Amino acid sequence: MSDLRQKVARLRQAYAPHEHRPLGGYLVAMGTYAGVTGAIAGLVKATGRSVPERPATSDVVLLAVATHKLSRLLSKDAVTSPLRAPFTRYDRPIGSGEVMEQVRDSGSSTRHAIGELLSCPFCLAVWVATGLTGGLVLAPRLTRLVATALTAVAASDFLQMGYAVAQQAAEGGGKEEE
Repeated sequence: MSDLRQKVARLRQAYAPHEHRPLGGYLVAMGTYAGVTGAIAGLVKATGRSVPERPATSDVVLLAVATHKLSRLLSKDAVTSPLRAPFTRYDRPIGSGEVMEQVRDSGSSTRHAIGELLSCPFCLAVWVATGLTGGLVLAPRLTRLVATALTAVAASDFLQMGYAVAQQAAEGGGKEEE
């Protein structure tokens, strides 16, 4: 076992000689993702649900917007920070109810990898999309309803931002030309 640990340590050092990269944590995250995906596939098979040969374009668009919103909600929203707090540290607000956080590095590569996953909407999107896609097969009506609500919130966010920009422009929004 000691020989294997030495090889892993050399691999880590060769991969990122000047920076700590939690390769072991990434392996745990990948294994967990594979397990979740396998469990969804097993549930689909056990329940006898049929997998669509080609998903409807409307479902793809609905899930894309819902994935975007849920990923940002989970990874950046101030209200969901208690979910991230064991793995991240608050840094600063970044507007629109969102916060920037730094990954906690307490020596645990798994904690570090989870912190990176939970604070990155791009990273989290893969997990969210997998869950919503599995939901579309296992519980399509409920999944479409939840995805519709998330899509409505995402559209509302963009409308709120557009309204704020329009309001700023109407008020002069900056320096007047002389």
